[in-house]
Amino acid sequence: MLFPLLAVMLKEFRQTFRDRRMVAMLLVAPVIQLILLGFAVDLEVDHIPTVIVDLDRTRESRELGAALVADTTFSLVGYEPDPEQAYRYLERGTAATVVVLPVGLARDLVRHSPVTIQVLVDGTDPNRAQVASNAAAQFFAARAMTTSVDRMAQALAAQGRTRTLPQIRLLPRILYNPRLKSAVYMVPGVAALVLLAVTTIVTAMGISREREDGTLEQILVTPLRPLVLLLGKCLPFALIGLVDVWATLTVGSYLFGVPIRGSFWVITLATLLYLFTTLGAGIFISTVSQSQQQAILGGIFFFMPAILLSGFMTPIENMPHWLLPLTYLDPVRYYVEVLRGYLLKGSGFADLGQQLGALAAIGVGLITVSALRFRKRLG
Repeated sequence: MLFPLLAVMLKEFRQTFRDRRMVAMLLVAPVIQLILLGFAVDLEVDHIPTVIVDLDRTRESRELGAALVADTTFSLVGYEPDPEQAYRYLERGTAATVVVLPVGLARDLVRHSPVTIQVLVDGTDPNRAQVASNAAAQFFAARAMTTSVDRMAQALAAQGRTRTLPQIRLLPRILYNPRLKSAVYMVPGVAALVLLAVTTIVTAMGISREREDGTLEQILVTPLRPLVLLLGKCLPFALIGLVDVWATLTVGSYLFGVPIRGSFWVITLATLLYLFTTLGAGIFISTVSQSQQQAILGGIFFFMPAILLSGFMTPIENMPHWLLPLTYLDPVRYYVEVLRGYLLKGSGFADLGQQLGALAAIGVGLITVSALRFRKRLG
């Protein structure tokens, strides 16, 4: 069994590397896709274009508006005296936030009266709108707290009391991703998706192409068992997939500062189990496809739900409850969790045992079903 298997693998390697376009698709494209997606998929929200409507026109209102746009969260587009004109900025899309400082702001501050500041936020981009709303609320709450503390200190000083006000200091410590870089969070997911696209679609297309060309039937004339033929076609792509994983992780670490903290054997085993699922899916797609075009469409049909259900960009906990059971059947979910735990936290076999077990179960199931259908189609 070993020599026929090696012969089929050697034939697959020769056929693959004879086509330069296929080599570029398997080895070069994953790295390029990682670089492009790593830079393009950025969840950090800053420099939100902001218009300030200063209806009070006092020193206090000007200082408050200047302090709001002093950091990188808000970026000043301009001052507008008329709220209606400022609203036009939101309609045209040239601003995402309008802050209206009301008439009498300085007077109310002196009188210790409540001050209402209106913040209009463009909600077409929910992520940016949420960040803008939270940032504005935190800024004005911090200013109100600072103003109150200063007044209390002045009142105590006026009474001749030197006792200092109690203070609470918050010392947050962010683990695993201290600078909160979105690329560190996104690159492991991108690597999983790139590997999914390469192995699933290429495998489905390769077997469908051989069936169209008639070479698959020629191989069947030889005394090869269907299982040997199936393994011989899958193992070369599994080895290429391992190369792709380490290439993308190396590039991700160099370009985006993604740490690599885990064991080599953890990620190797996880990748092999993941490749069983993606290659099994590719074989299954090829068995239900009559042509390469159908294989491509089948690969896309499998690819898109796998991405959306993986938690790659949005937390799985935020999905509807009726959709959550489907995520347990998605191998991409478990591999993304393994990559993030391995790269960012240095998780080992004990920490990732549940994910590795799920990948093994899904992989065995897909390979078994695909092998049975493959043998049936050959028969």
